[in-house]
Amino acid sequence: MKFSKFLAATAVAAVTASAASAQDIAVIAGSIEDGFFNIIQQGVNDAALVVEARGGTVNYLRVPNYDNFGPDLVTLINQAVAQGVDGIAIPVWVPEAQVPALQAAAEQGITIMMYNSGQPFAEELGAVNYFGSDEFTAGEAGGRYLAEQGATHILCHIQVPGAVNLETRCEGVVAGAEAAGAQVTVLRVPANLDGDVTGTASTILAELSGDESIDAVINLAAWASDASANAVEQLGRDVMIGTFDMSPAVLDRIAAGTQTMAIDQQPYLQGFLGTSMLFAHLAFGTELATDPVLTGPAIVDASNIDLALAGVEMGVR
Repeated sequence: MKFSKFLAATAVAAVTASAASAQDIAVIAGSIEDGFFNIIQQGVNDAALVVEARGGTVNYLRVPNYDNFGPDLVTLINQAVAQGVDGIAIPVWVPEAQVPALQAAAEQGITIMMYNSGQPFAEELGAVNYFGSDEFTAGEAGGRYLAEQGATHILCHIQVPGAVNLETRCEGVVAGAEAAGAQVTVLRVPANLDGDVTGTASTILAELSGDESIDAVINLAAWASDASANAVEQLGRDVMIGTFDMSPAVLDRIAAGTQTMAIDQQPYLQGFLGTSMLFAHLAFGTELATDPVLTGPAIVDASNIDLALAGVEMGVR
């Protein structure tokens, strides 16, 4: 089915490429307070150079925070529609809010491309493709890795409860850890603590102090592992730290041996491919035969830290 769709798209591309016109794209992303989406933006900005050279535009739209996540995302979708965009690249985090809004956009002829989160909803939305990590597989890999390193009881911290990508990550952590003989406790904190290192550290410290059997923490964002590192330092006992995503601080800790690992989903590629392939599809009718295109997971630990550090210094990992 997908291969036939690809062949058809290729044939259309051959006929229509010469008639390609400028296209306007909206890329909708996470909170302006979330550093992860600065790396996504690097990829979007690089792809925008090509789009703009051909007369198109790219508008990068971010929610203010995660306190009113679903409605804020719908507001941005409606804003993009009102601006008359030809395509929207977007993750799906809150499907009950986003799916109806995106379906309404598609009914108006707007092409949907997905990245980062919400792969299971791609077919329902008629999305051209998905660029990102399989969240369950990534969580499973992280849970299994920590268990194989000796963890017996892992705390999985969710900073925005209900976000489908984060909930799925912890589901994967549970599956991977249990398959390797470890148990997992899921810690959901209020979304207003998102990005609050001090408040999150206090919450994680309380969990670790209240249950001495917890010997590993896995966070679902790089900043949150800063909070875990703070909590573990105050606790004064050995607790392994793992996280999704990376930052200079995360990699410095891995290099120093105070953090065990990070799971990289390569956000730069998500932004770059989501934007550039949406434009190519709109302007030239091109389509990839591979769907979804997985940009992760990849485990970063002491064995490959140097290459990862080089990418972070360039702002692309």
